[in-house]
Amino acid sequence: MRIDKFLWSVRFYKTRNIAAEEIKKNRVSIGENAVKSSKEVKTGDLIKIKKNQIEYKIKVTDIPKSRVGAKLVSLYVIDMTEKEQYEILKMRKSAQDYYRQKGLGRPTKKDRREMDDFSTSDASSEMDNDDWDVFFSDSDDEN
Repeated sequence: MRIDKFLWSVRFYKTRNIAAEEIKKNRVSIGENAVKSSKEVKTGDLIKIKKNQIEYKIKVTDIPKSRVGAKLVSLYVIDMTEKEQYEILKMRKSAQDYYRQKGLGRPTKKDRREMDDFSTSDASSEMDNDDWDVFFSDSDDEN
C-alpha cells in the first residue's frame, strides 16, 4: 500500500491529499530516508512523522485493506513516540487554553484589554496621586 494511503487509512491525516502534501514537504520518512507518496509500506517499517511540532514514530504491524475505525488502528500500527514528545504537546495545548476556552473564536476588544491589564506590571498601578503629580511636574515650576 502507498504511504499516503496508509497514513490516511490509519487516521494520521484527515484526507489522503493532506497526507500527500505533508510527504512532499519532507515531514514523513521511513527509517532515515525521506519518501515520496508512491513509496510502498511494508510490515515492520518504522515511519517518522513530524506533525504539530513533534515527531511521531510508528511501526507498521499490518497493512489494512481500507480506512479503519479509530478503535482498530492499534491492530495496524504500534506507537513508538517518546513520552517527552507528548509532554511537549500537552504543554503547548495548555498554553493555548490559558486565557480562553476552546471554541470561543478570536478575542474581542474587551478580552484584549483585560489581557493587557493582566500582563502590565503592577508597579504602575501602585503609584499614588502624589507620585503622579511629581512625575508630571516640571523642574522649572519648583524653582
